[in-house]
Order: sequence, then structure tokens, then C-alpha cells
Amino acid sequence: MNPRFIRLGRLCRLTPLALAITLAMTAQAMHRGADRDNKDDKDNRDNKPQVSEDTDRLIVKYRNRTTTDVMDAAALQSAERAAGKSDVLVKHFRRTGSGSHVLRLNKRLTLDRARQLAAEIKATDPLVEYAEPDRIMTIQVVPNDPSYASQWHYQANAGGLNLPPTWDKTTGAGVTVAVIDTGYRPHADLAANIVPGYDFITSSVVANDRNGRDASALDPGDWVKAGECGTGSTAQNSSWHGTHTAGTIAAVTGNRIGVAGVAYGAKVQPIRVLGKCGGFTSDIADAIIWASGGAVPGVPINATPARVINMSLGGPGACDTTSQNAINSARSRNTVVVVSAGNSNLDAAGFSPASCTGVITVGAVGPSGARSFYSNFGAMVDVSAPGGDQSLAATNGVYSTLNAGTKAPGADSYAWYQGTSMAAPHVAGVVALMLARNPSLTPDDIDARLKASARPLPVACTKGCGAGIVDAVAAVNAAVGVAPPPPPPPPPAPAPPPAAADVEPNDSTTTAQSVSWPATVSGNFTTSTDADYFRITIPAGKSVVATLAPNPTSDYDLYAYNQAGARTTTSSAGTGQVDTVTVANPSTTASMTAFLRVVYFSGGVGATAGKYTLTIK
Repeated sequence: MNPRFIRLGRLCRLTPLALAITLAMTAQAMHRGADRDNKDDKDNRDNKPQVSEDTDRLIVKYRNRTTTDVMDAAALQSAERAAGKSDVLVKHFRRTGSGSHVLRLNKRLTLDRARQLAAEIKATDPLVEYAEPDRIMTIQVVPNDPSYASQWHYQANAGGLNLPPTWDKTTGAGVTVAVIDTGYRPHADLAANIVPGYDFITSSVVANDRNGRDASALDPGDWVKAGECGTGSTAQNSSWHGTHTAGTIAAVTGNRIGVAGVAYGAKVQPIRVLGKCGGFTSDIADAIIWASGGAVPGVPINATPARVINMSLGGPGACDTTSQNAINSARSRNTVVVVSAGNSNLDAAGFSPASCTGVITVGAVGPSGARSFYSNFGAMVDVSAPGGDQSLAATNGVYSTLNAGTKAPGADSYAWYQGTSMAAPHVAGVVALMLARNPSLTPDDIDARLKASARPLPVACTKGCGAGIVDAVAAVNAAVGVAPPPPPPPPPAPAPPPAAADVEPNDSTTTAQSVSWPATVSGNFTTSTDADYFRITIPAGKSVVATLAPNPTSDYDLYAYNQAGARTTTSSAGTGQVDTVTVANPSTTASMTAFLRVVYFSGGVGATAGKYTLTIK
């Protein structure tokens, strides 16, 4: 099943302390940490959600056929004919908030086959605007280890949010944050900050509460038996993922119990879209529309529309049209959409809703400020935030509200989770703080000011971690136009290595002049028949870039040779132009000898007219 279920993942953990935040999920194990009074973490358990790779639903949008809840006969018959060629029966299920229609199939299809069927339906009916599988999204998780007893993720440390100073300026009062997730439990450390939400799950099996959509966003549990989410899927206890995420955003603070929330003066609107095995894209899309104040067929208008939406969920595959349309709809009502990047240690461009346009996609860092080992990366990531990294210690996770029930709800508890599911709520909370100070900010304003005020990761992120780690103080200052302090000046550039002169004779690989790198060689052609060779040693797995700058009136070329003396690379730019070659050592264990040759083609010779500079980096 891959009809876009979003699953809570390995990114959560709770233990006995007080501040806790985000929850991010992938398809890995998730530990639920111990309750506040269970410091030995005896109640930990694994939860390994599976990504669904098939679906029994399609989403079809018709031109000029979006105003009625029931498809007209011609449209349905066309879809039936296309499906019948593949021995599949279809029937109309419902209309969505964006005007598309959900069709139910009489059997599950692989995601690839569902895409083919959607394409066939579109090809046979010119009034079909688009058709796509109703994929299943799942919460995303990473393995969680033992608990830890300090809330590093709120502090002004390498990987922290730098949060406490902002509470003198704003606590998020007056802002509602919708948490589109598994629902919530009325935790004593959270309930006072909950406003009415909704259950958007249309499947009674997924819902696990014996009914479909209704006004109760209470989480009955999302536990599953082995094989229930597809062949080979494992048994899982209930995650209570939405409760953990909500606690990070707005757990009650100053009440002498439990944890603190990032924006503890804000309100949380729980919206239930994920249950057993995840949740359908079409349900999630309707939830996005409704949360932001839009109309959804059969659902009362939201009395307290949200300015911020948090979605700590996702699934594989680029952003689909249904999700993008719903996000566009929410943004048109000035709602900021924050999503987790995912926990697969892959490019976020291959995941949804992380790759959708107009969202704030959040990657995760650990206490050191380095990208968490599980966090997705790439150009789609806008910013990073504390998500935890329990690879070294369980105490490096994020602590928040939870429930002690393994299947059905039990007592209130707390636990450490880790994941981009945890990172996203940190950012959603900061957005609430910003909007409380300046309600006129648009989603684009928020995005720009979050990025501009983020601080660089203290550990280099070469794969793409966005603009940096969200800094709560700087972000709130940016919301009201206070310029951040200037960054410290960059360290002075290292002095270039001293230039060496080419030493004759060096006219062959046998007599090549040995140079270390980095190096700069000031060379000279004494005659037009001269040729200068240089020997370099390249460590295992490294590459050397060599550039040759001739004098302005000459044309000299640059060749590279391997250890056996065979030419491997040539650069032959024109008169006065720079030549460049790159030589790589493919070995991961042994160094390699290579040769660079500077070749006379035309131009000057002699002490002045024959000059060139060879730079090796």
C-alpha cells in the first residue's frame, strides 16, 4: 500500500523530564520511553510502521463536474470502462474538499498498477483534469534508545532552539496550530490547550474506532497485528504520535507538572487522519483544507481555523496534485504549513508532502547541531530544528506528552522520541510565536524570516540542511523587524602555499618533478619544444584539481596521466585562457601516483614571454 499514508516513525521518545517537542517518522523502529515515574525505562517498546505499497482508491478531478457530491453517469461509466479492461470494478466513494472525487476499487492494486489505471481513466475521458492513486501516508520514525533527563533541544546550545528568552516577548497566545496526525489523548499536561478538532478518517478499519468521520479527534490507538499492514509487516503498539507532537507545540507550562511547550500560550487543534497502517492522501488533503477554514463536503465549517498546520507525516514519492492543491488552498487563507522532511536519510525531493511547493520542510539535528543520521536532506529542506539523535544515547531524543497504553488508551505518560516528526513541531511552535507578535505576516513572510534568522549548523552539512537551525529568539525578532546581530567575521583564509619553480630536466614521466599538493608552480618554457612533467601522489578516495594559467599571449595545454604513463585527461583552452583537469583516486585503501604535463602549443618562450602558473588543489 502506498496510497499516501503518513506514518509516525522512529523519531519519538519520551522519558521523565519536562520540556518535549517534535516527532518525526520514517519506516524504522520507534521506542516509547518511560513514564515520568519510570526512570529505568521498563515500559519501552518498539514500533516499526510499514509503508503501504498498494491501494484500493483513486482520486479523479473532472473539469466542470465539481459542484455535486455524486459523479454524473457518463463520467462514472467512462471510469468503469477503463477499469474493466483490467478486470477491476470501480464505484464512486465521495467528493473531496478540493472538488475531486474518490473512486473505490474492488481490490487492491500495486502503486504502479494504480498509476496505470489512473492514466487510462484520464486518457479515455477528455473531461478528466487529473487522476492519481489515493496513496497511503504513514508516520515516520527512527529507532529510539534510552531516555535522557534534560531538555537540550530548547536551550541555546549547538543543536538547540534558543527558546527561553522568547517567552519574555511572546508565548503564542491567540494563535491556533492544527496538528494533522493520529489525534490526541486528553493528557493532563495538554488538555487545557486543546480546541475542538475533527476525525477525517473515512475508513472504519483505519480509524479503529468503529466509525468513519466524526467530530471526535480522540486517538483510540493505532496498534496493528503482524501482517495487518501488508505481507511481512510487523506487530506494533500504539504510537500516540499526535499527542507527542501536540505536546511539543503547546504543552501546558508553569503548572508544576510534566513538560513545557514551545508556544504554550497557543492552542492546538487536533485533526485525526492517521490510524491503523497510516492514512489516505484524500483524507489528509481534506483535513488541510478544513483546518485552514475551507469547506469540505459533509463536515461543519471549522469554528477556529488555524494559522499554522503541522504535519509530521509523509510517504515516498514526489508531491501529488491532490496534496499540492490542498496546500495551495490553505495558503490562500493565509495558513502556514510546516511538514517533516522524513527519516530515510535520502533526498527529501522523493517524499511527500516534504517536496510540495509552499510548505516549510524541516530536517532534524541532534545535540551537536549535526544533521541527524536519519534525517532526509537536499534542496527541498528549508530549515533544520531539534529532532534528536539517539545513536549515541537515548537522552539525545525529544521529550513530550504521551500515553502509557500499548493498544487501547492508558494512563498519561511522557516519552523520548526522535525524528523529523519531532523537528517539525519545534518550527510550528516558533511560527506561532512569530504570528502572535505580528499577525499580518503571510506564509511567504514567515518562510523568508525563518530562513534569514536561522543560524548555520556548527557541523558542516554538505547534503543540504536548509538555511540553518531555527533560532527562536532571532525568528521572533525578525517577525517584528528587529535585525539580527551581524554574524562573526569569517576566519582568515589560509595563506597560499609558497610557489615553487619548475626544475629541469622534467621533460618525461621518468624525470618528472615531484610536487606536494596543494601547490603552486611558477613555470617557464625556454623553447617551443620544451615539456614540463610534474608527479603528484593522491591519497585514497581523494581528487586533485589542477589549473594552468598561461601568460596572456600564449596558448599552453594541460594533460593528466596515470601511474602507467597513459593519458587520462586533456584540457586545451585558447590563448590566454585557463586549462583545468581533475584527477581522482578511485581506491578507498591505497594512494595513487599521477602525472601532470604542461604542453607548449603557441605563443611566447623565454624568461618572460614563456611564463605560466600551475596550481594544484
